[in-house]
Amino acid sequence: MAAAPVLGLPLVRVITCGSVDDGKSTLIGRLLYDAKAVTADQMEALAADSRRIGTQGAALDFALLVDGLSAERDQGITIDVAYRFFASERARFILADCPGHEQYTRNMVTGASTADAAIVLVDARGGVLTQTRRHTILAHLLGIRHVVLAVNKMDLVGHDEAVFARIAADFGAFAATLGLGDVAAIPISGLNGDNITLNSARMGWYQGPTLMEWLEQVEVTGLLEAEGLLEVKGLGAAGGGLRFPVQWVNRPGPDFRGHAGLIVGGHVAPGDDVRVLPSGRQTKVARIVTADGDLPQAVAGQSVTLTLADDIDCARGDVIVAAQDPAQVADQFEATLVWMADDALLPGRAYWLKLGTQTVSATVAVPKYRLNVDDGSHLSARTLELNGIGVAAVTTARPIVFEPYCDNRDMGGFILIDRQSHATVAAGMIHFALRRSQNIHLQASDVSPAMRAAALGQQPAVLWMTGLSGAGKSTIANIVEARLHALGRHTFLLDGDNVRHGLNKDLGFTEADRIENIRRVGEVARLMLDAGLIVITAFISPFRAERAMVRAMVPEGRFVEVFIDTPLADAEARDVKGLYAKARAGALKNFTGIDSPYEPPEAPEIRIDTSALSAEAAADLIIARLLG
Repeated sequence: MAAAPVLGLPLVRVITCGSVDDGKSTLIGRLLYDAKAVTADQMEALAADSRRIGTQGAALDFALLVDGLSAERDQGITIDVAYRFFASERARFILADCPGHEQYTRNMVTGASTADAAIVLVDARGGVLTQTRRHTILAHLLGIRHVVLAVNKMDLVGHDEAVFARIAADFGAFAATLGLGDVAAIPISGLNGDNITLNSARMGWYQGPTLMEWLEQVEVTGLLEAEGLLEVKGLGAAGGGLRFPVQWVNRPGPDFRGHAGLIVGGHVAPGDDVRVLPSGRQTKVARIVTADGDLPQAVAGQSVTLTLADDIDCARGDVIVAAQDPAQVADQFEATLVWMADDALLPGRAYWLKLGTQTVSATVAVPKYRLNVDDGSHLSARTLELNGIGVAAVTTARPIVFEPYCDNRDMGGFILIDRQSHATVAAGMIHFALRRSQNIHLQASDVSPAMRAAALGQQPAVLWMTGLSGAGKSTIANIVEARLHALGRHTFLLDGDNVRHGLNKDLGFTEADRIENIRRVGEVARLMLDAGLIVITAFISPFRAERAMVRAMVPEGRFVEVFIDTPLADAEARDVKGLYAKARAGALKNFTGIDSPYEPPEAPEIRIDTSALSAEAAADLIIARLLG
């Protein structure tokens, strides 16, 4: 029979990581078995599977309890993260079985991101390996403060104390270089159960705790529920100032406005002075509301609804904090990134950054360095590939509320999302705000963009012409500007080739340089728009993400995307500058349409079919749409 989970005990989140054939799955299976966390029907299935596909002869193959994917069983490796729940008399556990292969680094990061402790497994015959160091570095990077080295398969080295002592010393020396304080080493045999839940008679020379005893002693921050009361276990996030990201504004009627969310740090009581960030408005907490009635106080880990004494603006994405101990607010910071997408990081490209309930557009600079997770060294890098880890500056479109990840995981951990596919491409951990983000402030102007537009007597706009090289963008843009000028409109034309002779002369034609080219042009167009001008641009701008980035820079309704739709064959036939011929010959790399992609607009405001319209007719159509 499986042991019944015991309420009122601390919940410890644990990851296990090890190299291939270290016996990780066997250890976890044995741990579950000894903790009586395996049900009767699971035991029957395990016995049957052990006879059919097991590797231990007539004995139970405990690895089959956790190797759930058929590919894992076939290859004898862990691929995905598997979670198991079990309990002892002193604690409850959620155990994440993480993959050891480097190609599954992102899976390990997923499992480690919420863990309190890590079991790093090594084979007694091989000792500390490169993968051992990599797993330890990742665990430390993700804020895991409690690490135990489980030296497995001691039965295969004759339970030799000297072998264990050497491995423990090697690992201890390496852990010290990382600054890991709470590190233990335990000699075990997952197959035979030595020092798993009971001390081993075969290793009487070891006087330390069993693996289960060590896990039970891990200090965690959380809530204990006993006899209907909540109390805080440990300090950590619960010991600082209030951190309450607002998930939802609850307004069931005209007389109630509540702010629902999860407390991720500190504590709160009615009457406490609080501040709403990023606005900085200050008020007091009026009530702490739950489905079971009002509370006299609430602490980290509880989901509650807070009502405020004053009717101030506070919406989803805002963070309610202790007035005397506020969180940080900035729009530029340094962070560690773990890249999780098949497509590499493109510095300068706009991604969605999601931190708690906050979602904002963000860009990543060229990495300061890439981390060699095998030895902890720093390597130069221009980008990050799948499973790559590096440190880079991140800039957000507006200030966000955060804490360093080392102080509060919930307030310092974020993900990056591709704006087109909506896939998660990276996980990030904030280090600190960049000093320039604190020292640079927007200067208010007495003359507003609306006043400038009124003085010019026109509605400013950005006409963004996009299409293949040779599509006719520059020709049509020139005609549009000339005719608008004749009508008395105030305009400026930004042309791709012209800009690359000055502002962007330092940029090439790689994907990263193309992205930066469009970002700079977008900023210039936005400034000209604020001046009241009609800005006409003629750029290939091949990527949807960058065109969307520029659209987001300007007020809604002021960005007019004009797709100059010309088939590649027609554009190549024109080839006035001879660029297609050079690209076909291999003399011109990263040329759009040949060896670099063009992503046509999906819903442009204006589409110009150059096979059906002359340049003059196209210009007339654009002006009619603009002024109509």
